[in-house]
Amino acid sequence: MHDTPSGILRSVRGSGAKARMNVNVETIHNHRERAVFETVGSMALRFPAMDDAELLADVACSALNRLPSRYIRHEVDFAFLLTDRERIDNDRAIMEAVVFGFEFMQARLATKARR
Repeated sequence: MHDTPSGILRSVRGSGAKARMNVNVETIHNHRERAVFETVGSMALRFPAMDDAELLADVACSALNRLPSRYIRHEVDFAFLLTDRERIDNDRAIMEAVVFGFEFMQARLATKARR
């Protein structure tokens, strides 16, 4: 039940009485989104055919869809929980997904141009 747009109200049972607890979900986000957006932005110059904001958004979506979601509330908490190996693997996976996104969108543009 959503009583407010800024939170979710859920029922919590305690001592036989029904209580309401407001759970704030505004801070919850996919950890990889920001990293993917930054990587797309930094790599955009390597793909001059992708000079359109809409195409870059499609690249980001393609990349994000290749990565498993990692939902967090605070970046610092997530960073603290990662080992060095996990951080390296995460960065590599993001880079590979973004490269795939650019190549995929380039191929789609090339196919469209041939029609």
